[in-house]
Amino acid sequence: MTEPRIPIVQVDSFTDRPFRGNPAAVCLLPESRDDAWLQGVAAEMNLSETAFLTPRAAAEEGDYALRWFTPATEVDLCGHATLASAHVLWEAGHVAPGRPIRFETRSGSLVCERRDAEDGGVIWMDFPAQPARELPAEQAAALSAAVAEALAVVAVRLARNRFDLLIELSSEAAVRDLQPDLARVAAIDARGLIVTAAAADPAAGYEFVSRFFGPRVGVPEDPVTGSAHCCLGPWWGPRLGRDRLTGYQASRRGGIVHVELAGERVHLGGRAVTVLTGELLA
Repeated sequence: MTEPRIPIVQVDSFTDRPFRGNPAAVCLLPESRDDAWLQGVAAEMNLSETAFLTPRAAAEEGDYALRWFTPATEVDLCGHATLASAHVLWEAGHVAPGRPIRFETRSGSLVCERRDAEDGGVIWMDFPAQPARELPAEQAAALSAAVAEALAVVAVRLARNRFDLLIELSSEAAVRDLQPDLARVAAIDARGLIVTAAAADPAAGYEFVSRFFGPRVGVPEDPVTGSAHCCLGPWWGPRLGRDRLTGYQASRRGGIVHVELAGERVHLGGRAVTVLTGELLA
């Protein structure tokens, strides 16, 4: 019996132009597959994340199970592949354009919606906030040397959340100019390093910049990291006196993430562009 062909789509997230933002693969499965197969597909796609969608049994339209895999491992939370998944479901007609989409994930229920037709196609995602706590002086001192060796910069502040180490630098230029030693980055005990600074120009259209390095999970530098903004929003909002912010992730591809603070939740907004469609034959 011939195995069914499984549609797979590549989407650039947090951008309105192809070949910018963060690429993710989105795989629509008629039913769940075993973990080894999912990991094999993610390794084959070799993108920072591949999303796997399965309609939930007896669920309403727009209700899917969602899992995310890097080329090396499954992750608990991923923004850009969630954005890509919602984009694909609406664009391919699996979900009516005005209907919200609910994803059941390892981080709970995540809802995506398009608020209106006049916002340029922005998709909004309701995610759990992941605030980082600034490290006490003794802990910060113990990590500072490792950070300085990995990034060749001196941190202004160090903080942690349940996933990542957040490193605030003194300037936007310092973030943009980073040339990290990825082997040393991987030796630091965290999913990844979020490196950030306030925007140099208040008129630039964003309030802060960031970069994300995650070699421990198979992602040397992530082009645009939605889950990091679940941390960056709560970090910069109080410092800048704002509950609505825009971040620019200053990777080679670059991308824009809109952030709204909502207590224990964070709303992330971004656009997405389909760049490739195909079928899995294996």
